Amino acid sequence: MKHIRAIAFDLYGTLFDVHSVAEQCNERFPGRGREISALWRQKQLEYTWLRSLMNRYVTFEQATEDALRYTCRHLGLALDDTTRDALCEAYLRLKPFAEVPDALRELRRRGLKLAVLSNGSPHSIGAVVDHAGLRDAFDHLLSVDPLRIYKPDDRVYTLAEQAFGVNRTAILFVSSNAWDATGARYFGFPTCWINRADNVFEEMGQRPDWEVGGVDEIVRLFDAANAAT
Repeated sequence: MKHIRAIAFDLYGTLFDVHSVAEQCNERFPGRGREISALWRQKQLEYTWLRSLMNRYVTFEQATEDALRYTCRHLGLALDDTTRDALCEAYLRLKPFAEVPDALRELRRRGLKLAVLSNGSPHSIGAVVDHAGLRDAFDHLLSVDPLRIYKPDDRVYTLAEQAFGVNRTAILFVSSNAWDATGARYFGFPTCWINRADNVFEEMGQRPDWEVGGVDEIVRLFDAANAAT
């Protein structure tokens, strides 16, 4: 960690809990909230990957809405326009994981530059970060939207290198998504995988440099590295 000068964070599932929408889903479809949230997230990811492969980009908001439509059709749930709009709006008000606000402040106190590098659009990233009151925690909010392709395409990871103005080897990439950490590791970032659910890492030829249970543990890794100097 001693050579790290900046950190690029994934947003969805890493800093913010995508399944915090389950509460709103449950209000609209009692007893089905977690089921809806799980399939919605799965299809949302699949649609970003498939659209990248097909070179048929749409915004993250559109991919999210399309995934919700599929989810409700698959589960046999009637999705009217009001409910659709309300649930998609909930994705702009995701809750940060409990340790995240304090951990980001501590990392900034240690002189690190911080950025979000997300598949979200500028609007969706800004809305989520602003709603949590965390805009000042970041030097950059980086979206795939100008590139019109989603992670884990290599071109997306170059956005962080360009924004920070330092070599990729000095940028720690942090994600709870093993596929994302894998793509970033192939790109050349040192990577930290946040494994909150005790999952197994993907078998795609890479391993993260560090594995932690939350963002607060990254703070402790930096402190341990500095104490060893």
